[in-house]
Amino acid sequence: MTDPKIIIDDLSLYYDSCHALNDISMDVKKNEILGVIGPANSGKSSLLRAINRLYEIDNARISGTVLLDGVDIMKIKVNDLRRRVGLIFATPVVLPGTIYKNLSYGPRLHKRYTGHQMDDVVGRALMAANLWDEVKDRLKDSASTLSGGQQQRLCIARTLAMDPEVIMMDEPCSGLDPISTAKIEATMLQLKHDYTVILVTNNTKQAARVADRTAFFLSGELIELDVTTKIFTNPHDTRTDEYIRGKFG
Repeated sequence: MTDPKIIIDDLSLYYDSCHALNDISMDVKKNEILGVIGPANSGKSSLLRAINRLYEIDNARISGTVLLDGVDIMKIKVNDLRRRVGLIFATPVVLPGTIYKNLSYGPRLHKRYTGHQMDDVVGRALMAANLWDEVKDRLKDSASTLSGGQQQRLCIARTLAMDPEVIMMDEPCSGLDPISTAKIEATMLQLKHDYTVILVTNNTKQAARVADRTAFFLSGELIELDVTTKIFTNPHDTRTDEYIRGKFG
């Protein structure tokens, strides 16, 4: 059995009077893709924001604990935590400037690189994100000239350039065409060999295609978490079955 990368125990998250997460206990194993599904306002995105403490920007508060490699995330410097646990949003946000600058900006804030070392970081990140072949001759072009799917993979590469341990994706294929979606899903399957991946998706078929395990959230509660094939063929809870069958959501 693979050791947990993240352990969550009795986690609750509050936005003022809104109880976004309610006593969540679960783990995320090393080198797995954990799918997180559920209807709108079920707590999926709040879970990601809790794991890398992004909720602090919203002045939200939590109770319970989140451990990363056995260490309470509250004892980790927040910038170090967010480097180790990257978050990719639904809408790709590229930085002004070139493709190369998008990838080199973050690493240069954390470490001094020679030109050749930076070239290596950029190249490896683009290859890992399945984007190198498409942009290797365009690195001096503006990142805004890329298609939507390419911009999303650039955001994945930008996260990888920071040498993370966990990659969290919040609806990364929202609004993308089927071909771009397939490329990002192929990227996820490759990434799990070296990283731990958490995928929040409203597309249950996507979770079925790529996730090793899947968690179903509803109204801020974790209803069940199991191997993906079991969740989609023989779920324990009738609410999970009804959601997957499209009876609500």
